[in-house]
Amino acid sequence: MANNIKDYRKIKSATQEEMAKHIGIGRTALSRIENGAYSPSAKTMQKISNYFNAPIGDIFFNTDVSKNDTEG
Repeated sequence: MANNIKDYRKIKSATQEEMAKHIGIGRTALSRIENGAYSPSAKTMQKISNYFNAPIGDIFFNTDVSKNDTEG
């Protein structure tokens, strides 16, 4: 599943380890989610959304967010 987790994580200056610990999953699991190799559960999506204080749709379904931000 394509997502913008890496972009959001860079903005927040968080490592995978820090983020994974905060949302309660392993770093390897987060890496697999971030790289699109694994689709997270709805509960994990919500935790990621809360971590970034951003809508789930912007993180997981609007993969053009970073492109749109640079066009404005």
